[in-house]
Amino acid sequence: MTEPLTTGGNPAALLPLLMFMAVMLGIGFFVQKAGSSGRASDFVSQYFIGRRSLGGFVLAMTTVATYSSVSSFVGGPGMAWQIGFGWIYMAVVQVTAIFLVLGIFGERVALLARRIDAVTVVDIIRARFQSDGLAALAAFIIVLFFCGTMTAQFVGGAKLFATVTGYSYEMGLLLFGLVVVIYTSVGGFRAVALTDTCCAILMMVGIVLLLYYVLQAGGGYDALMAGLAADHPEMFEPLSAGHMPIGLYLTQWILVGICTIALPQSVVRGISYKDTPSLHQAMLIGTVVVGFMNIGINFTGIMAHGVLTGDLASYGGVDYIIPRTIVAVMPPALVGLAIIGPLAASISTISGLLIVASSAVVKDVYLHHQQQRGREVTARHLRILSMAVTAVIGVAVFIIALTPPSLIWIINMFAFGGLETAFFWTLLLGLFWKRANRLGAILSMAGGTVAYCATQALGFKVMGLHQITIGITVSLVFFLVGAYIGRPTSKQVLSLFFPPRD
Repeated sequence: MTEPLTTGGNPAALLPLLMFMAVMLGIGFFVQKAGSSGRASDFVSQYFIGRRSLGGFVLAMTTVATYSSVSSFVGGPGMAWQIGFGWIYMAVVQVTAIFLVLGIFGERVALLARRIDAVTVVDIIRARFQSDGLAALAAFIIVLFFCGTMTAQFVGGAKLFATVTGYSYEMGLLLFGLVVVIYTSVGGFRAVALTDTCCAILMMVGIVLLLYYVLQAGGGYDALMAGLAADHPEMFEPLSAGHMPIGLYLTQWILVGICTIALPQSVVRGISYKDTPSLHQAMLIGTVVVGFMNIGINFTGIMAHGVLTGDLASYGGVDYIIPRTIVAVMPPALVGLAIIGPLAASISTISGLLIVASSAVVKDVYLHHQQQRGREVTARHLRILSMAVTAVIGVAVFIIALTPPSLIWIINMFAFGGLETAFFWTLLLGLFWKRANRLGAILSMAGGTVAYCATQALGFKVMGLHQITIGITVSLVFFLVGAYIGRPTSKQVLSLFFPPRD
């Protein structure tokens, strides 16, 4: 792990972070105090989906904040610094992600969730395919890959903290890691949504601040662009002199664009909004915000090439480009404010994943198991269990992050690919194709995920393409095979999911 840039801690950088963390904790405890204390069903709805009460602005911001991870603010712009505008041309597909996930799944998921009283994505899968085994598999996959993604967020946030403030990696991990685990555990989904909104706003402020000081340090936009054109003309080429091959464009468009519509952490937002106008408002706001963030931070990474003029190795790798840029161009008094944005991306993603992972264990496995056996579970028992499970998952990931892996964006993309392989066809075909059945869904989710993980472990690729193409293809083939040889879904279930008026 690269050492921080300063020999001692920077208190001026630490103070804004402490204030930010205090606000996050305050929101969590405020929401917990105002939460439901009635029946178990009231608590489940409150804790895991905020009682389906999100307005358009909060829905947009929480979806954007959960989708925009620390790799979007650290690893991504670091790659843009190295490659140039080709990275933006590839990454710009993410601008459509919020519009697509809410547009394709938002209203349908909301209607179905209210019709069958679903609280989680796994609830919908269980009801559609009438399979506890499939639901348990889905919950396991969510927890498994979410832990991978959360590890990347913890590591990225702590590396950023250490590099910019001069304090230790472990201190950063302890500071923001425990804060996000605490406020998510005590406040549940509503706290996650409100803190995500704060985080998304601060992400945009951070991007504007950093871009302003990068342009100022580099002599202005014209000077920076002229320098790049003279010294690195390949950075203006879509293929970047071979560093951005067509195959990378194709697989990244699949991985961070098209298939992200089925990520459980995004689809669950469709269960949580209060009405159709809120959904439409969120689609527009979310698209604008994610576009501004995505293009803005990657463009900042390219412009930083005119400030950090050495070779990549001298800066410690792509994950350190943005942290070192912050230190190089920002006034010391503003450094703490500048890193709140990237850290907000980290903690908002962690909190969003953490609450969905917790719901997979508590609601989709434990509570369903108890209900199947006719056992009553009190709201108090559920509250304690939900907070405990959320905290345990968060602490487990925190411990893993104490020995940090490298290349945050690769870890993040691996987890993205696993979730997309497991859920893309299961949700898309399950919710929009009447012939989709239990066998097809089980074969698709299990077979596709195994194929994806196996090819990742072996480093096996087809035509040099990312293994997501193998996972998605195998998953589709298995789904179709199962759909045509397996038993059709009952008419009762089909009438519930595809009533005549739909």
